[in-house]
Formats: sequence, structure tokens, C-alpha cells
Amino acid sequence: MTTHRYRSHTCAQLRKSDVGNSVRLSGWVHRVRDHGGLLFIDLRDHYGLTQIVADPDSPAFK
Repeated sequence: MTTHRYRSHTCAQLRKSDVGNSVRLSGWVHRVRDHGGLLFIDLRDHYGLTQIVADPDSPAFK
């Protein structure tokens, strides 16, 4: 089973059709790149790799 209470998808399951949807991923941070106002986070699990684009000024980071 690849889904559980902390994960709705694996990194390999995400597609373009998931853009804008809320999903829960579980894995480890492989790499973080700060491009001045945006963070690009590579999240890896046992099934694949997903790039997360995050705004460090977002209330979620406070």
C-alpha cells in the first residue's frame, strides 16, 4: 500500500492534472534551491521525485 494518513500520493503518481490540487506527500528533502523569493524543493520518496515551488514569505512558513 502506497497511501496512508500522511500521504495521498507518491511522488511518482503526480501528474500535470494535479496542479492546483491539495495533496499530501511523504518523503525526504533531496535538495533546496533559493532563487530569491521562491524556494524550489526536490522531495524524494521510494517511488520518485517531485519538485515543490514554495514562497518563503507564505504564512505556512511562519
